[in-house]
Amino acid sequence: MSESKAIPSSEAAPRTAGAPLAGCPVHDLRARLRAAGLRPTRQRVALGWLLFGKGDRHVSAEKLLEEAQASRVPVSLATIYNCLHQFTEAGLLREVAVDGSKAYFDTNTSHHDHFLIEGTNVLIDIPSVNVDLAHLPAPPKGTKIDRVEVVIRLRPEE
Repeated sequence: MSESKAIPSSEAAPRTAGAPLAGCPVHDLRARLRAAGLRPTRQRVALGWLLFGKGDRHVSAEKLLEEAQASRVPVSLATIYNCLHQFTEAGLLREVAVDGSKAYFDTNTSHHDHFLIEGTNVLIDIPSVNVDLAHLPAPPKGTKIDRVEVVIRLRPEE
């Protein structure tokens, strides 16, 4: 499958020969991947388009697979996991672990915490200014705190 079928074309105005691309989402995504040290393969670009083309959001690997299949992007779940972890290691995503076996990937890489609505697995961003972390325990000897991520679990009132 060619990239043009998997990735929507830009609505950018025509450009003159030799002029730099401006406002082309696919070109911008490829540049973003390169800047993060990742080769912009067809699958990375297609998955990156699905991930980053919808603004800040939280997505599981399974949800991304559904979106890829709906967009006719030929990719396996294993490839999606590999890509998500590569994007995370490159700083393009944040992994939010909500259970031992369940993780979401957040396109908003700024520091912030989350509400998790139990039963729906919906994550909602909490601005970092709203969580008070003034009294953290001392880390074990020889280690330092790298970051603190808070997931506050919610359930409907009865």
